[in-house]
Amino acid sequence: MALTVFSLFFFFLSFTFHLPSGFSAPWNQCLIYASIDGYPCVRLMNLSGTIGCSNPGRDKVVAPIVRFENVDRIAEPSAVLVSLDEFPTLFTRISDDSSFASKVGGVLVEPSTDFQKKLKGFSPDQKFPQAQFALYHNTSYEWNPIGSGIMWKSYNFPVFLLTESGSKTLQEFVTKNEDTKKSYTSNVAEFDLVMQTVKSGTHDSESCLKEETCLPLGGYSVWSSLPPINISSLQRSKPILLTVASMDSASFFRDKSLGADSPISGLIALLAAVDALSHLDGLGDLSKQLVFAVFTGEAWGYLGSRRFLVELDMHSDAVHGLNQTLIETVIEIGSVGKGLSQGVKNFFAHTKGDSSATNQTVAALKRAQESLISENIKIASASASNPGIPPSSLMSFLEKNPAISGVVLEDFDSVFVNKFYHSHLDDLSNVNSSAVVAAASLIARTLYMLASETEDVQNSTLAAINVNVSLVEQLLGCLLDCDPGLSCELVKKYISPMSTCPSHYVGVILDEPSSAPYAGYINDVPRFIWNFLADRTSIPRENNISDCQHGCNGRDEVCVKAETDGKGVCVLSTTRYVPAYSTRLKFESGVWNVLPPNSSDKMGVVDPVWTESNWNTIGMRVYTVQNAAYDRLVLFGGITLTVFAYLAIATARAFFNKAMKRD
Repeated sequence: MALTVFSLFFFFLSFTFHLPSGFSAPWNQCLIYASIDGYPCVRLMNLSGTIGCSNPGRDKVVAPIVRFENVDRIAEPSAVLVSLDEFPTLFTRISDDSSFASKVGGVLVEPSTDFQKKLKGFSPDQKFPQAQFALYHNTSYEWNPIGSGIMWKSYNFPVFLLTESGSKTLQEFVTKNEDTKKSYTSNVAEFDLVMQTVKSGTHDSESCLKEETCLPLGGYSVWSSLPPINISSLQRSKPILLTVASMDSASFFRDKSLGADSPISGLIALLAAVDALSHLDGLGDLSKQLVFAVFTGEAWGYLGSRRFLVELDMHSDAVHGLNQTLIETVIEIGSVGKGLSQGVKNFFAHTKGDSSATNQTVAALKRAQESLISENIKIASASASNPGIPPSSLMSFLEKNPAISGVVLEDFDSVFVNKFYHSHLDDLSNVNSSAVVAAASLIARTLYMLASETEDVQNSTLAAINVNVSLVEQLLGCLLDCDPGLSCELVKKYISPMSTCPSHYVGVILDEPSSAPYAGYINDVPRFIWNFLADRTSIPRENNISDCQHGCNGRDEVCVKAETDGKGVCVLSTTRYVPAYSTRLKFESGVWNVLPPNSSDKMGVVDPVWTESNWNTIGMRVYTVQNAAYDRLVLFGGITLTVFAYLAIATARAFFNKAMKRD
């Protein structure tokens, strides 16, 4: 009996300390954590609910990593590793199959180079972006036929787009662990994407603003005039030609919103046109005033253009010098980076109505095209079969004043030619610099003709308006790439950027809106645009004191380049920041309040009031863990070993006691 018990005891002892290679003891294992870089999809709110991504609760998500092709075999929520080409398929299935969605604990999206050439297109936006703001009834029209709408849905799991380095780290980790894989371990991803709105249960904009777990989407738009407006002049103000573009885009991933074609190509064309016009003499003698505005927040309910019009109504300091009633024509530069086909630069003028001012603008565009005949540019009126103007800032102006003359210059006619609209794939490779130069040339010459009000502007005069091709190339590299990105010489000439890689996500309003905001609360891109426009539209000062150490003398002066040397330069320029945020919001006593809808503001009535959740940290890492089955096996073995050890000891004691009595 004693021999049998001791044999069993040593058998289980041997089993525990001499497991086969597939079951080596956990205390001999070194768990290595690898941090993974990526771009997160974050939680956004509006008045009716949520969109975007977040951990489902207050804790980090830990889920085993499984490739998308193996996803049907999983039985527990897992982190799905998916390639870029399968990403749309995955999210379509998640949206259509709730039982499948319950198995998704997180998503890791692998990047891919030259992916645009392989894919027919990918747009997470709707087929009619921001249709609720349209000025016509046909909101089922598909401007963006490839749009899937997945970015407007809510996902209770984290999603990250891996960077190139993050993907490499993950692949090395997975490969290394697969080579030495033990049957009781698995590779897991740990996601830290806990949104404060999820923790606090504030699941719409009104409740989260009240509890201060979110902030409104918004930022600062910029406007400038060429030449500067003499605010103190007693002369009658001139009619205004307002040229506008947008500086913000959107995507499924917050910090990967480049928007190269839509809308940054139009922004770059505007900046290049301003530069070209700034070299001309006699601009002050023109019959009309040139004003340029670059709006932010346009991808989220036309925040910038709508707020700009409200500021004009209030005659605020942010728009001092502008008179809304003097705005005669609005020319918008939309997506122009893909206006190139077989060597021809093609553009389309989208208009509303048939006013004389609108016809004049279209005629000036065609005259500008004729003056650039060697550049092989073609401009055509958009098809009459279109339901109206495409999604654009012009909608805000027409809703405010239906009689205003307006033209939107685009690289498409009836449907977007940009197959990656509001996608992280709308990057530098998706635009053509010669198309941007052509659009800038058209706009610059058109504006001069319209502002001069001369029926026959000399060809020699138009020929003097030349766009700086190298400037366009510089702007493309600065605003649409990480190399050189915002660390390029052009940007660093004006500001000290907070980051190198540009992102054109609108961001959030951090403090009380102001016409003279603290520079630390303004994103890199609007700060650069403000300084660039202030510099290019400025005229020399009369006195020789130029630095800003003691401030600038008059209200007509602004300080440019202050970030670069701490001193800056005072120049005469009418360049201003304009807050951009929902017209349904008001900042009072340090808190944002949602205002009731105003029936006279049709766009305000349908304004979703977008907000972004606060968070503490965002990140993810991968590591190896033991399977629960192995833990249970070890526990069962330990209990069994303890029981047999107790029996062995009890049996041994009885045996020795019996032997001692015999002695």
